[in-house]
Amino acid sequence: MEERANEIIKACLNEKSISPVEIFLNIAQKDFVRIHGPEHHILDGAAMLTAFYNAGGRIDLEDSLNELMKRGLQMPGATCGMWGVCGAVSSMGAALSIIDGTGPLTEDASWGKHMEFTSKALHSLSEVGGPRCCKRDAFLSFEEVIAHINKNYDVELKKDEIVCCHSDRNAQCIKERCPFYAKK
Repeated sequence: MEERANEIIKACLNEKSISPVEIFLNIAQKDFVRIHGPEHHILDGAAMLTAFYNAGGRIDLEDSLNELMKRGLQMPGATCGMWGVCGAVSSMGAALSIIDGTGPLTEDASWGKHMEFTSKALHSLSEVGGPRCCKRDAFLSFEEVIAHINKNYDVELKKDEIVCCHSDRNAQCIKERCPFYAKK
């Protein structure tokens, strides 16, 4: 998994978009990213961090991506079904904490704002239901994190209309129940 994670970080460092969805889609099509898997625990937050940086966010991108990779590698696969917490949401929550330097003892508003984001994102996922789909869960999380960043930070991330291009690769695709299903 560490090899896949390193490839994700290298790919992010070459992206110039201010759209986390565009960055995600560019990298998700690479052969080192499976349709489902714990690499999304890194890719999703990394795409967000990269877009944030490209939009003028004041972070050291390489250091931030490496920290996100370190955190993402600690999360096992299947956290959605086994823990009730999606790795896409956790990845983006970790990315927000990296941006703000938030930790478990942080007393400023960032701690609560990150919890607000993750609760909204998890609620969006819960409304669609399962089974798991790492792409759908990433897309739903991106919609929430883009709104969160555009409201709470001095940057503007691009919000794209999202249409899934991975349905044919996903044996568990929920098709018309998915808000991003291309064949609606």
